[in-house]
Amino acid sequence: MIFRFLILSDEVDDFKREIKIDAEASFLDLHDTLLDSVGYTKDQMTSFFVCDDDWSKKTEITLMEMDTSSEVDSYIMEDTRLEELLEDEHQKLLFVFDYMTERAFFMELREIVPGQDLKEPLVSKSIGEAPAQVMAFDEFEVKQPVPTVGEEFYGDSEFDIDELDEAGFEGLDGGAADDIFGEDRF
Repeated sequence: MIFRFLILSDEVDDFKREIKIDAEASFLDLHDTLLDSVGYTKDQMTSFFVCDDDWSKKTEITLMEMDTSSEVDSYIMEDTRLEELLEDEHQKLLFVFDYMTERAFFMELREIVPGQDLKEPLVSKSIGEAPAQVMAFDEFEVKQPVPTVGEEFYGDSEFDIDELDEAGFEGLDGGAADDIFGEDRF
């Protein structure tokens, strides 16, 4: 059985890769083929995430063994075959290639071709340049607008420090109210 994946980036509009790979291949085979197709080095921590239809991460497949609790199934790319976790066309995956800034490729299992085998993975479509593999924090552009924080954010813009005395805080500057512990201070 052959899986045909479409890979897209939310950073580069004209970027597209299509990879055909045997269903019995490992996630590491897919990892290596994908990195080779975009010219990335293989020295960074990466993970695949099997996602639901809304791109919410469900199952993680890591490049190397991670210390996880025994309650969570642990999948390693080298030991996990694609067909173990993928069975439906249009299944969605994320391939996180930059952990520090959570940058990823969006992947979809576009087609399952039964009755055929593929000895080696094949990049069947390669359009556009991939985004940079690693990005420094100061170069990372926040995709969501940052809320403006002004005096309205904190509450009443008509705040008057003198109102504190009227609210029962008199004596803070050495009066009787300051000596609530008597002579025995800590």
